[in-house]
Amino acid sequence: MRKVYRPLGFSKGYNFPLFIIFAGAMLGFTLARLSYLNIAGSAPNSFAQGSSPGEWYNYHTGIYRIGITLHLSTCLPAGFLMVWQFVPVIRHKLLIFHRINGYLIIILVLISNVGAIILARRAFGGGVETQAAVGILVILTTISIAMAYYNIKRLQIEQHRAWMLRAMFYLGTIITTRLIMALSAIVITKIGDYYQIQTCGEVVFGYNSWEKAIQLYPECASRINETNIVVHANFNGKSEQIGASLGVGFGMAVWMSLLLHLVGVEIYLGLTPKETERLRKISYEKQLEAGMNNPGSAGLTSDRWGDADAWVPKESESSELEYRDRRCQGDAE
Repeated sequence: MRKVYRPLGFSKGYNFPLFIIFAGAMLGFTLARLSYLNIAGSAPNSFAQGSSPGEWYNYHTGIYRIGITLHLSTCLPAGFLMVWQFVPVIRHKLLIFHRINGYLIIILVLISNVGAIILARRAFGGGVETQAAVGILVILTTISIAMAYYNIKRLQIEQHRAWMLRAMFYLGTIITTRLIMALSAIVITKIGDYYQIQTCGEVVFGYNSWEKAIQLYPECASRINETNIVVHANFNGKSEQIGASLGVGFGMAVWMSLLLHLVGVEIYLGLTPKETERLRKISYEKQLEAGMNNPGSAGLTSDRWGDADAWVPKESESSELEYRDRRCQGDAE
């Protein structure tokens, strides 16, 4: 395996399999969804044709059309570009590409978040749990990217790494959400007593026929798009029922995925303290060379803002302890 991961710049055996799993999932999901950039097309792999039943009705016009356009046209390129930020050989030998690519990702993710906020009211039914989950995701990703940007400007490399990893894992929540949502739709169908409120307009849009909608849901006899109807959630049923089975579990799936990704990335960071310490030493040297105050802690580090001992390079710890001992002896004399 070393013959594979060494040329890519990976120095530790555990990093490469993790990169393949998580970065590979991000890259694979992004490539599979690139066809969604054809948002309103009639092709089977366009967003209009491939989205969950009922979703395109909400997005095909107005402010929500702007939201889905902003979101898809920025989050998909960002997902593709983000993977290359974590390839060590690119960071070491193509630093200019790494920096330019990083700026592009920041801009794309921020615009994508704007689109996500616009869509939250209609995404898979737009329940308050869904709106809250989307809002939390937007806050987490925005703060993580801002922290990563600030720390790299302060040459605090280990903090930049930590916050960029957090940002990538938070953005990857949507991948796990899709898996949990599909599984929950199967379970919901088995249970058999879950329902979702939809509108006649959604059903009519799906069948392109008022007569069909009235036949299935007599409440639509008023021929008013905004009339609410109760749709049985059934993953094996009609199109609106499939959409209901996915929509009922979407909010839950986002929250579960977010919890898994939040905990998972913190576990990984907690299990790699040597890498954190190595990068902090490099930060110390770069900050010292740049003439910054508090070298080693010029960025946002816990020893500057929290209840922690001041950080010093390990090779300096012994000399500092000797200095403290001599000072204590002098005070005693």
